[in-house]
Amino acid sequence: MNTLPLARPAARTALITGANNGIGLELTRRLLTEGWHVAALIRSSFAADDEVTTRAIRDGRLRIYTAELTDFPQLAAALQKIQAEETSIDMLFNNAGGSLPELRFSPQGREMHYELQTVVPYIIYREMKELLLRGSFKTVIGTSSNAFNYTKAFDADKLARPQRFKQLTGAYADTKLAMSLWTQALSHSEAQDGILLRSADPGPNNTIRKGKKSGLPFPVNYLMRFFFAPPTQGAGRLHEAAFGTHKSEAGALIDKNGIVKLRFADQAKRVLENVDRVYREEFRILM
Repeated sequence: MNTLPLARPAARTALITGANNGIGLELTRRLLTEGWHVAALIRSSFAADDEVTTRAIRDGRLRIYTAELTDFPQLAAALQKIQAEETSIDMLFNNAGGSLPELRFSPQGREMHYELQTVVPYIIYREMKELLLRGSFKTVIGTSSNAFNYTKAFDADKLARPQRFKQLTGAYADTKLAMSLWTQALSHSEAQDGILLRSADPGPNNTIRKGKKSGLPFPVNYLMRFFFAPPTQGAGRLHEAAFGTHKSEAGALIDKNGIVKLRFADQAKRVLENVDRVYREEFRILM
């Protein structure tokens, strides 16, 4: 008696921004070893001597989409390519970020941390929503920070064009907080569609890159270089936020101890309004 072969389950796919360095790279490696496919939205290439990613690229399990995320025409082109080539996305990790050494502005004229760490994750989610709805996990994890624990004042309307700049605890911390705030504000409506939005604090990790000027104050730079955990720790915490104890939570910020109560939550709606305006009035016209 002839029997039909069992249907092979479709591969799970995670979209990861900043997937080729630091925490994003370690998360990419981990998911690949767990049998996932990864769509990497990155600015530069993976290292040629990385055996795990090189093999996955060759096998088609790691697919690369390239863009400078803060340049809207480049981002739009990359997202259009993802929409055309990926059939579904099970998990979105909005991970790309970084601490700059001085005040800089994006091609659209907004402060660079704000564009990269607050606005762009919102845009990517909005454009990837249809693919997420076709996926299984339907979950979005944004990489946040605990640096905003030192924030004494927060104004959602001043993030795009700050008058002053402070390393780490200034624009970097404020815009990580802003991402967690819009995640919280948006989470209820998106949960009704079956999509769970969360953010995660990866903790202190040594993510210093050779040849790149750090945006960290000297004491923090020193501590990071010699005492912080390797980025596998941060990747593990993002993984836990996605698949662990709080995998059914919507809107929460997760750290190593559990759910964190967000400061300045009264401005969450305003942050969401601001990023949504950028998306509707500036970005959508490019798609």
